[in-house]
Amino acid sequence: MNISILQVILETFSFFIFFITIFLFFAQVIFKNKWLSTFSFSGMLISNFSICILLITRWITAGYFPISNLYESLFFLIWGINTIWLFLYYGNIRIQLLDISVSILLTLLVGFLHFVLPQDMREISPLVPALKSNWLMMHVSVMMISYATLMIGSLLSIIYLYFVFRVDKLLNKINSTNLIGNNKNSNALVYNLSFNTLLDSSKINNYQTLLKDLNLIKLSRRLDNLSYRLITFGFPLLTIGIIAGAVWANEAWGSYWSWDPKETWALITWLVFAIYLHTRIIKGWQGKKASIVASLGFFIIWICYLGVNLLGKGIHSYGWFF
Repeated sequence: MNISILQVILETFSFFIFFITIFLFFAQVIFKNKWLSTFSFSGMLISNFSICILLITRWITAGYFPISNLYESLFFLIWGINTIWLFLYYGNIRIQLLDISVSILLTLLVGFLHFVLPQDMREISPLVPALKSNWLMMHVSVMMISYATLMIGSLLSIIYLYFVFRVDKLLNKINSTNLIGNNKNSNALVYNLSFNTLLDSSKINNYQTLLKDLNLIKLSRRLDNLSYRLITFGFPLLTIGIIAGAVWANEAWGSYWSWDPKETWALITWLVFAIYLHTRIIKGWQGKKASIVASLGFFIIWICYLGVNLLGKGIHSYGWFF
């Protein structure tokens, strides 16, 4: 079968499977059916295999690891995001809003590649001399994996901020119903004490819905910790990827750093997550403050990866718009 035809088939298949999983995840929220959970996980897994086949096929056909252009690197990034989500889900880390967000993100990315990206940018072409280096695989693959990890970590921070907004409303509701009383430290008590000892047991039956919503507090803390762990894992990979790129640049062009737009934004991305980890570890920031910094990182990554590549100029630019 012609590689172009197979590529279109796999692209289309992946897009529609991701698209269907969006509705499966939404249905799971509404109906709480374990089969919906199984089908949605299976859909994400099947799409992962489909993308693997696409990348392996291009690898065999081209004779080099398929991360040399926007089309290939973005599909590798999609595979990375999907794989990390599968590990989280398989590890029983199941956050419905994350599931929906990731499925929507992956659908949009595959749709962009399939429906928007010009055909000439999707073709297999020989590598230019500067790209015929082992540093290509080292630099780009590590950067893509770091982006995937940091994106999910940052996405969890965005979701965390949403839940914190709901928790704040919940705490106001608790205070207004005098379940806790007028204790000035009631917010801290809600976060740090068990619900059974905190609340007056004689009032529990009257506020079953309220008690159910208190699980938001536990969930928000779980989101914050999970986001921190993922970013802690992704940041060293980002550092290694940038260093590998600098070594490769010196080998190919005789300079470790030339302040190319991509290099500049990669440094900005690194600084954002360095600030996040510094404020979290050294300054003791947790929760809302740290999550705001991490959430900013989500958008900075996309500017660094897609925005600069498509709109900027330099050795990393694909020159689509300019």
